[in-house]
Amino acid sequence: MLAKRIIPCLDVEGGRVVKGIHFVNLRDAGDPVELAAYYDREGADELVFLDITASHEKRDTKVKLAGLAGDEVFIPYTIGGGISTLDDIRGILRAGADKVSVNTAAVNDPSLVRRAAERFGSQCVVVAVDARGRGDGTWEIYTHGGRTPTGIDAIEWVRRVEELGAGEIMLTSMDRDGTKLGYDIPMTRAVCEAISIPVIASGGAGNLEHLAEAIEQTGCDAVLAASIFHYEEHTISEAKEFLASRGIEVRIH
Repeated sequence: MLAKRIIPCLDVEGGRVVKGIHFVNLRDAGDPVELAAYYDREGADELVFLDITASHEKRDTKVKLAGLAGDEVFIPYTIGGGISTLDDIRGILRAGADKVSVNTAAVNDPSLVRRAAERFGSQCVVVAVDARGRGDGTWEIYTHGGRTPTGIDAIEWVRRVEELGAGEIMLTSMDRDGTKLGYDIPMTRAVCEAISIPVIASGGAGNLEHLAEAIEQTGCDAVLAASIFHYEEHTISEAKEFLASRGIEVRIH
């Protein structure tokens, strides 16, 4: 069995890490590179940087951030937000990132996933999926930082991008984001059962029990969290020790 990964997520706005609820009401959580270096030392398995306003504001992607992080971080890291072309992806990977996350651009032009996988390898291509429940047991994809409903069914979408060559899905529940009520277990389980590529569960982690529940009840490959780590409610080491105590395979650094 592959070890399950713990991945702190750093939502970046205006050069600072922020965290909100349901993608809004943001508050400051620190400097992204300093936090990233801290999590590296603490034993995080990977990191994700998301420029959460990039697609909405049409800003350039974080090539500079990729380079700064590359000087301080020695675990794999993904950068996403406003990435829309192969040139964007090439620049970020060349600057030091291990993976690139695409969301809005992939929905607008699904061929981007295929072309990126062919050019850079599926292992570099993460498709971020922000989804909200419809109230009938299905989930709808949203883009532009959760601002734009698409009418696209989440399960159909993850199957399609897997076929196009995506190497991993980063699945965020907009209903649970920032609430600390736990991950959306039904949605995460449905996505994990629909595809064979790795799934990162995101949105709603409020305690260590939630991390374990997501892994035990959905089959996800990794759990992503922000608030519980940024505000020092728990450390990466505590999280790994807790998961190991539940019989979950984790990497102990």
